[in-house]
Amino acid sequence: MCGAKAGGPDAATAKPGETTIQGSVTRDGQPVTGYVRLLDSTGEFTAEVPTSATGQFRFYAAAGTWTVRALVPGASADRKVVAQQGGLTDVAIAV
Repeated sequence: MCGAKAGGPDAATAKPGETTIQGSVTRDGQPVTGYVRLLDSTGEFTAEVPTSATGQFRFYAAAGTWTVRALVPGASADRKVVAQQGGLTDVAIAV
């Protein structure tokens, strides 16, 4: 199960009890717009969302190990995350 909210997510707007992976994408400390992909533990594509104007993204996912991949003009970067059931996992990605 996975879904996403476009815009500027923050911890206050996360759905209580949902397993949430969210964060921001920056370059040289500044927000960057592009796309973020969620890959499962085998590397298979699960979901993709655009970042907000402030570089933020959010996924609602199952608990487990995930790869979050930022794709922005001229760069990409991966981060491995372990999402806990009902928890909020914050991911900062610098490209």
